[in-house]
Amino acid sequence: MITDPVFYLAAVPAVILYGLSKGGFSGVAILSTPLLALVVSPLQAAAIMLPVLMVQDVVTVWSYRRTWDRRTLLHLAPGALAGILAGYLFASVVSDAAVRILVGVIAIAFCLDRWLRSPARRAVLRPHSWASGTILGAISGYTSFVIHVGGPPFNMYAIPRGLSRDHFVGTAALFFAALNLVKVPPFLALGVLTPGVLATAAALFPLAVVANLAGIWLVRRVPPELFYRLIYVLTFMVGCVLLGGGLRALA
Repeated sequence: MITDPVFYLAAVPAVILYGLSKGGFSGVAILSTPLLALVVSPLQAAAIMLPVLMVQDVVTVWSYRRTWDRRTLLHLAPGALAGILAGYLFASVVSDAAVRILVGVIAIAFCLDRWLRSPARRAVLRPHSWASGTILGAISGYTSFVIHVGGPPFNMYAIPRGLSRDHFVGTAALFFAALNLVKVPPFLALGVLTPGVLATAAALFPLAVVANLAGIWLVRRVPPELFYRLIYVLTFMVGCVLLGGGLRALA
């Protein structure tokens, strides 16, 4: 178990951000893994956060257990599973920088497309699509495995389908809870879920639950229209952070 106080100076804000993100403000956790990566290796940071995320998944799924969209999950699931498998097989081949640039460009383009449309075109909902669901699901699964940032591709598919605020959050909760469960065997195969890592994660569980409940409380008090505006802004900001970080890493 990690006992260095410097680690917890980074871990506490990282867990709080993940809790707010799991509560419904998708995207605010973008700095969590980089924060931890300042004090431990990126792979160890991802391993420590996986059990923490799974505890938060339990809280969010239970809170939104009656509000989720089956069709959205079905269209994203096949690609997401393939993305996780690709992340396990090819994570050492494709650099984190390239992944960040890819997701950053897609997220920024998605938001700009939305904001530059006329109000009449914005009101048109997109039907479910196996093609886009599979592609975006695969990107979400891959980036969730590699850098714990699968939210932007999920948002790109789910938001245009016209889900209510609670159905959007509930669907995201189930989707990422399932992804995190699927990630456990590959992480075990990589040998990173050690007893020390699990003990460190367990020490963060109480904070994770409190932060998660705070996020849920806040989301349920935000009007739906404002909520989606915030999600677009957060997705755009995540895209900018990912793109900038990826370009700096390549440079």
